[in-house]
Amino acid sequence: MSAGPESVHGHEDLVRLLARQFALADLSLRELESRADRAGGTRLPRATVADMLAGRRFPRRAVMLAFLRACRVPEAELPAWDQAWERAQVARVTQGSRAGTPSPAPPEAPETLASTTAPAAGATPAATVPAATVPGATVPEAAAPGALAPGAGAAGASPSPAEVVATVRALVPEQPVHASEPSQPSRTPVLKPSLFYPARPGRRPVVVGAVIAGTVAVAGAVATGVLIGRRATPAPPTPAERLLARPVTGHIVSDDGRAFGPGGSSRFTVHVDPANTGVRLIRRLDVGVPLQQAKVTVNGAKAGQWRPLLGDTDYKWRDQVFQIPAGLTAGRRALAIVNTFVAAEGFNEFRYLVEHRVGGTWSAADRLDVGDAASEAAHGYRIVGEGWRGTQTFAYPPLRKDWTVR
Repeated sequence: MSAGPESVHGHEDLVRLLARQFALADLSLRELESRADRAGGTRLPRATVADMLAGRRFPRRAVMLAFLRACRVPEAELPAWDQAWERAQVARVTQGSRAGTPSPAPPEAPETLASTTAPAAGATPAATVPAATVPGATVPEAAAPGALAPGAGAAGASPSPAEVVATVRALVPEQPVHASEPSQPSRTPVLKPSLFYPARPGRRPVVVGAVIAGTVAVAGAVATGVLIGRRATPAPPTPAERLLARPVTGHIVSDDGRAFGPGGSSRFTVHVDPANTGVRLIRRLDVGVPLQQAKVTVNGAKAGQWRPLLGDTDYKWRDQVFQIPAGLTAGRRALAIVNTFVAAEGFNEFRYLVEHRVGGTWSAADRLDVGDAASEAAHGYRIVGEGWRGTQTFAYPPLRKDWTVR
């Protein structure tokens, strides 16, 4: 059972659960923005949501609640999310205090990130740098005493505003958000690895920009240094991080399913119109396991085999079509399907769509959602030699025409 908002104790926990809601909603950022606009109230710009889900920006309370409503989270659950936001914010402020750098709550106006260093006695104030000059800046984790930005002067030498801006921009590279192309509204924006699997502490160097708001003394900067992040020994990537190690531009879907290996099989019953002149099964599978093969029987008669497909480690979802011979379906209302393992590491199945042709037109007839207890019971689903069961989050290829194979 998945953890709920009551399990949130910090920013990373909050990001992980928000990303899960995004995956379950099965929407693009463009669709989320459109829903929020239709509902009125707080808007959800795609860049803001992408930064929130990637963990680059701590969300305002109103933005998070508008996001959850756009994801169709029930209103009765929102108070628990509101409390989760407060715990994450308290933890964030506490961590900032321990690091010696204030970490203020996001303002209700357009968000900025700022850390303020008190001027030393007699020091000449330096120029104020607006947070907008630092794209992608994050709240500092810890100070690096004595570390100076490249080109920083010695104590007592006041840098010009242009030098400060150039130094901050050099330390904090821009992190652009790739939005959907207007000509293809069904495509989702580029999703970074941290969208679904936030990096663990020590996984990557944390780059921190020194955003100077207010009056900052050069003497104070020499004492505390410019925060340029910490490096730790890289931790080995998890399977999920390896999966999303490259940007994904496909259609992200989370689904639960099962798999069986040698000696295994699955069986279920679907219903069609007896006046059909053809029936086809459309199976959602994970082609990260290549060359899956299984024999198919319909009401005890041989119907053929699922054709083996080549593997794909980037876009793992496919919908494979199996055409049942018309002679096995004509005049029948119920079809008992049995898949029996032939080859590969395992035969996996996540969903079966059943289409029938009646009066020369193909249409939906039935649907089995593997892994859903109610759907499995309604179709008499049984599996022998089960080797795996669980939930996967993968992507379909970028072009919809490539989702379906035969």
